[in-house]
Amino acid sequence: MKKFISFILVISMAISLTACGSKPAEETSEGFVPALDTNAGGSITVVGNYDNFEALEAEFDRFNEIYPNVQLSYVKLDDYKNILGTVLEGDDSPNIFFSYAWMLGNDKYAAIASHMEDLSDSALGFNLDCIRPSLIHKDENGSVMTVPVFSRSYGMLVNNDLFEKEGLSVPTTWSELMTVCEEFRSRGYSSPMMGYSLDSSSCFMYIVAYPMFAATLADKPDALALANDMNPAAGEYMRPALESVENLISSGCIDLNECGQIEDNYTQVILRFFEGDVPMMICSGDTVSGTRKRESQSEAFTQSPFDYSFAPIPLTEEGGYFIDSPSLQFSVNKDCDDLDMTNEFMRFLISNEELDEMASVKRLVTPTNDLSFDSVYTPFGQIPSDRTISPEEIGITDQLTVQIRVASYRVGTGEITIDEAVSMYGSFE
Repeated sequence: MKKFISFILVISMAISLTACGSKPAEETSEGFVPALDTNAGGSITVVGNYDNFEALEAEFDRFNEIYPNVQLSYVKLDDYKNILGTVLEGDDSPNIFFSYAWMLGNDKYAAIASHMEDLSDSALGFNLDCIRPSLIHKDENGSVMTVPVFSRSYGMLVNNDLFEKEGLSVPTTWSELMTVCEEFRSRGYSSPMMGYSLDSSSCFMYIVAYPMFAATLADKPDALALANDMNPAAGEYMRPALESVENLISSGCIDLNECGQIEDNYTQVILRFFEGDVPMMICSGDTVSGTRKRESQSEAFTQSPFDYSFAPIPLTEEGGYFIDSPSLQFSVNKDCDDLDMTNEFMRFLISNEELDEMASVKRLVTPTNDLSFDSVYTPFGQIPSDRTISPEEIGITDQLTVQIRVASYRVGTGEITIDEAVSMYGSFE
């Protein structure tokens, strides 16, 4: 009997020691199987320009459930664009850093790009297929140096309860939008649509105009080339977008005086919308990301909560556009310490489950194929593929976006006419 008991104890200890060495796949997050010893240690630092990053820190906690001895931290860098290159060259360089497609092929950021790992290397085992293909940027060699963790779009926050109260339907075409705005105005809503209007860099005029301009250029490679080259001849392609901005204002859909009282395009836009008397608030997906946190900060919303969603602005009779663009991308520093564990964390992060989870916490648009994970973004999941546009994929440059942003602002505020804006293309700064 003593021999039998001793034998059982030996077997039990062996099983226990085996369990300590690694966790079986079913005990980890769905679909993720650890490739390293789960008792292994290491240190991973992510640097970026967010003031705080609770969504990423939540992922740190989830990863630590699998690798408890790995230390993970997020650090904000001031003057990010200018200091990142120096930080990457330092002795204590970060493992992962915020990156953007415009850093690639730009001599100013060549030092940064030189540290980027090719994330498309099959040996790394990253599941890039879980990300919408239009969001993945490949260089001329087919390498993937940046991977999107959030995406963005442009549209309008819709007070669904207000539409229901007034017996109206959320518009899906331009003519329906005009009719709905007229109906709201007849019922005492002085500005059925609102948005920030005090600065060209984030004004509602740009959010209206940019999708239309991008759509106009999407299937015209010659026109896109002219526009990217800052050729004044490309100005004519801005006309439909600028006319949309002007029509929304001149028809009474938008009251510029009321919009001018909103002092920023983030917190103040959200809090103004939460007052409950704005049917449609024009903004970007980045603004929408702050809605959940600010529900409790709005006394009006706390007392009278309502259902809301984020929808495309129906700029044509066929509907609106889904401008599908990366909001935040990560790159791995191939020269960092603990590179194997860094890649293990990235392999963990790049999955439907983790990217959706992080987007849910941050309330940004997920880069995965499931746009219904947050009901706020459901309307964008219903946009047909032929009305989905990826600016990065078709080759729209930053300088091009400056032209439509400044032109739409100056036309919308009445500084210049549409004809003048068209003739000035390429000169806006």
